[in-house]
Amino acid sequence: MECIDIDALIEKHGRERSSLIPLLQEIQSACGYVPSESIRKVAKWLGIFEVEVYEVLTFYAQFRLVPRGKHTVKICLGTACHMMGGQDIFNYVSQRLGVKAGETTKDGMFTLERVACLGCCGMAPVVAIDDQVHGRQTISSVERLLREHMAKEGKGEQGQT
Repeated sequence: MECIDIDALIEKHGRERSSLIPLLQEIQSACGYVPSESIRKVAKWLGIFEVEVYEVLTFYAQFRLVPRGKHTVKICLGTACHMMGGQDIFNYVSQRLGVKAGETTKDGMFTLERVACLGCCGMAPVVAIDDQVHGRQTISSVERLLREHMAKEGKGEQGQT
């Protein structure tokens, strides 16, 4: 099942190779990631190999090949955050959710990301959940944030999501 009409999208952008990135961006915008069935269809319509589409998708960090969670947890590991305990917070959240960087929990609730800098060095260590930035975090304050999001989603006090 497609999340977007690829045929209509291709007609909109044309069948030139220069349409590849705009096509992939629009697919990801609609689907939240670029599904493998879309990759096959785009490659066929543009007359290129699927591997060429994958080369573009894996070269640019903006593209995702797997669905993201409902909530994205970004933990800053820039110099200031790292020095103030960001790595310990990252390790805790990774263990707590049962995922590594770039992975999504089995229930699709959280995607964990490690970021180089969130631009909030004066509030280190920083954790962002979705678009909400939380400064001066500790393991216990991050645990409270996770519990709040789980409670909102009806996930209760479970150990791992």
